[in-house]
Amino acid sequence: MARRAGVSSVRQRARHVLRIEAEAIRRLIPRINRAFEQAVEHLLACKGRVVVTGMGKAGIIGQKLSSTLASTGTPSLWIHPGEAVHGDVGRVTKADCVIALSNSGETPELNQLLPIMKQIGAKLIALTGNVRSNLARHSDVVLDVSVTREACSLNLAPTASTTAMLAMSDALSVVVAERRGFKEQDFAFFHPAGHLGRRLLLRVKDLMRTGSANPVVRSTAKVKEVLLAITKARAGCASIVDGRGRLVGVFTDGDLRRHVDTSPNLTQMRVRDVMTSHPKTIASDRLAAEAIRLLREHKIDELVVVDGGRRPVGLLDVQDLLKAGF
Repeated sequence: MARRAGVSSVRQRARHVLRIEAEAIRRLIPRINRAFEQAVEHLLACKGRVVVTGMGKAGIIGQKLSSTLASTGTPSLWIHPGEAVHGDVGRVTKADCVIALSNSGETPELNQLLPIMKQIGAKLIALTGNVRSNLARHSDVVLDVSVTREACSLNLAPTASTTAMLAMSDALSVVVAERRGFKEQDFAFFHPAGHLGRRLLLRVKDLMRTGSANPVVRSTAKVKEVLLAITKARAGCASIVDGRGRLVGVFTDGDLRRHVDTSPNLTQMRVRDVMTSHPKTIASDRLAAEAIRLLREHKIDELVVVDGGRRPVGLLDVQDLLKAGF
């Protein structure tokens, strides 16, 4: 019983922490006001980079903010305030916009940095839990991220306050990205190694099977010849073309199953009599993501890749997409 009571206490405490942090975010909603709009305007108007700084846990949130901005179309860098007052402030120019994060607004390292920032002439946006602090007084825009208490039982460790900073940072980043017209393709450009990058940058021509791996057979050929071509290419279907090399159909393993019981002499029949006419096709310059959509939508495993004259130039199999990480 004692052990069970202990488990219950752990769960209750964890839920209490989450309620405190959720409340910290909820209290930010009414604070999305003219100051927030001004912060967005400053970031959009910035001709240089958005420089983010902060000490301790606030600095870690600042690093995440800078990273999010950079990956969503706003050039940004993060500098450590301690290093900044020892030379790194030379990275900041008048064309930049600085975002400083500090719950107290009285962080000594930031206080040392503020006069230099003002001399440089960069715009300064503060995310602080103390709107009457030294940081707030020296800033062009102040975003209030104050919390009623930390989730820490001692009300000391940055928990709810860093959650509020993170949420406000995300709101700022997302709105700025949307105002810039940032699209999925832009995101993929900055994330070429990620899943989204592969999904949005790879094109059909990067994945399609060509040459001997792309079986193409005349419509006058016998089914036996088509099956041999498919087997040799280790493919799931063959493209069937007319005398001018234009696509008129496909022959798949599904076609084979449908006719094997009803056509005793199937292998000796002309493939044009048992093929699937009007197959789904795609152009080689289309995105691989579009190919996936077509395969799913029509519940098929292969797409014939055609050129402008409807000549089959490749074959895209669902397995090719799976191997590419889709």
